[in-house]
Amino acid sequence: MEIKKDFQNNLFKRQEISGELESEKNPSFEDVKKLIAAELNKPEETIQIKNIKGGFGKDVFHIDANIYETKEDLESIKNLSKTKKQRTEEVNAEKEAKAEADKPKEDAPAEEKTEDKPTDEKTEEQPQAEETKDEPKPAEEPTKDETPVEDKPEEEKKEAKEEIQKAEEAKEN
Repeated sequence: MEIKKDFQNNLFKRQEISGELESEKNPSFEDVKKLIAAELNKPEETIQIKNIKGGFGKDVFHIDANIYETKEDLESIKNLSKTKKQRTEEVNAEKEAKAEADKPKEDAPAEEKTEDKPTDEKTEEQPQAEETKDEPKPAEEPTKDETPVEDKPEEEKKEAKEEIQKAEEAKEN
């Protein structure tokens, strides 16, 4: 790999490099990361590959990368590039994960309580299940006489069209 441009950006605490790499096939981001880490003696964790551009039919690829001083600097810059919605979603996901972690602690005693109870409850639940089976289920499809509220305007339009057609046919006869 040949480095064409090397710029130290003190504001973002990073080193911005551009270079060219000759390869028969497209290099992956991981391959380029390893190459840069080996060439500049930097850890792979602090390297961010911005893009790898190649021309059609050419074996030369243009690479842009940022090398941060620490992994924390890299993470802080990644957080800056996120939208407000993405940041709030991450915070909500963390809250849910904490809530789920707390729930098993509360559920464990509840499970023990259910195990201590006698099996009489199970026998009581079975007759209730049988009673629900005897009840008729409501018909999901409307009968011919009953039409859903949503279909009524369409039917009224059809009826109006039919009346107009009948009136036109009567005039022709």
